[in-house]
Amino acid sequence: MIVTPLYAGLLAIFYVVLSLRVISRRRGANISLGDGGDAQMQRRVRGHANFAEYAPFALLLIALLEIGGTTPFWLLHLLGLLLVIGRVLHAVALSYTEKWMAGRFFGMILTFLVLLVAGALCLWRGLAGLVLAA
Repeated sequence: MIVTPLYAGLLAIFYVVLSLRVISRRRGANISLGDGGDAQMQRRVRGHANFAEYAPFALLLIALLEIGGTTPFWLLHLLGLLLVIGRVLHAVALSYTEKWMAGRFFGMILTFLVLLVAGALCLWRGLAGLVLAA
């Protein structure tokens, strides 16, 4: 595999950035658990958590397509790039700003697009494999 690790690495680095922002706010606001009722902390926690909820599953789908060997590299790169852009847009809009709804909207649209396309391709491969095995 050569495509998925590239995007997994980029996303991992950004995940650490989001994690450090949560830790920094925890220390600065003396919050040990949860968000402490702090709106900025809540945004940082949700930006971090939302990233953790979507990025791994999308990467898994891309990895399965790459391992299968039948998905063109350009499509794998496109899915990876759209995932990175979508996750960064959403995380910046949610975690770094209060009201940049366009970033959240387009970030989720790109993320859902990757999930739908990669999911449909995985489903297609799985069904094709069943037909060929029969």
